[in-house]
Amino acid sequence: MKTIVAKADLENEELFRKASDILKSGGLVAFPTETVYGLGGDALNPKASEKIYSAKGRPSDNPLIVHIADTASVWELAAEVSTQAQMLMEAFWPGPLTIIFKKKDIVPHETTGGLETVAIRMPSHPAAMKLIKDSGVYIAAPSANLSGRPSPTTAAHVEEDLSGRIDMILDGGPVGIGIESTIVDVTGDRPTILRPGYISADMIKNILGDVMIDPALESVDMKVRPKAPGMKYTHYAPKGKLTIVEGEREKVAAKIAELVACKQAEGYKTAVLCDTENTDLYSCENVLDAGSKKNEITVSSSLYRLLRLCDDIGADYIYSESFREGDMGYAIMNRLIKAAGHRIISV
Repeated sequence: MKTIVAKADLENEELFRKASDILKSGGLVAFPTETVYGLGGDALNPKASEKIYSAKGRPSDNPLIVHIADTASVWELAAEVSTQAQMLMEAFWPGPLTIIFKKKDIVPHETTGGLETVAIRMPSHPAAMKLIKDSGVYIAAPSANLSGRPSPTTAAHVEEDLSGRIDMILDGGPVGIGIESTIVDVTGDRPTILRPGYISADMIKNILGDVMIDPALESVDMKVRPKAPGMKYTHYAPKGKLTIVEGEREKVAAKIAELVACKQAEGYKTAVLCDTENTDLYSCENVLDAGSKKNEITVSSSLYRLLRLCDDIGADYIYSESFREGDMGYAIMNRLIKAAGHRIISV
């Protein structure tokens, strides 16, 4: 299969018509959202969902998120729409929030990973919205990368992983947020965050007054069946071995320098991810500015790009500072800890 790669020019009606035809015929189109690039297929076509799993090498019990262009679509897909869900939709859609509902029969189990619930989101990226509207298709779309790899924040990342595996890539340039949407389950007694993201727990509490964090977020139990994408399997990982080092600023820098010196002496290539303000603490090779803890969006938007850069430079061992501070710190560390396989050194 030859993958078409084209600029997502909103004025190019012929391009979007072609992308729409691909989706309606059961094919796959990667497209930009405000979070990461998504790999889209017709959410109501079981064969299309199966193609998504196959292209990514993704376990078929890992649910897909259904992307919509208007709130009326929720009533087409969801068996129940609670008042709490409507409050979240009004507050955060379109935007980086996914809501889990009990599904209608119209949504195939191939899309929901065999579950009786469906994850729904309305993206705010104009190219994503145009694609959904023009195609008339509810688009099932996980991140457009090979399963387990860092999520794609540029079309080049998608092409690197999926060229020859999918029909088309719409290039909308670098994304803004850089980590996947927050996921909230509203099917139980209490709304529950299943995946942290740009929309924080405090932001949700301001709307609903109550929200809990799913204990599975802290679990490494591989027997836990995922109710949302990213809960069970290793995600976001570079090819090299990533370790997080946390503690006081100077002690962290000293420990990382020690670890780097040891690995370099053994002949390995290393890389360091650090805060913008800490780059001058390191004199080793491949010191990568991961953004500023004072402005977490700079960290979230660069995280996956830098993990992929570590692969490009052939880093065998990668050491990262912790980025727990700020409103997005929990979401950033959720991705970083998964990428590190829960390897954390405290100093």
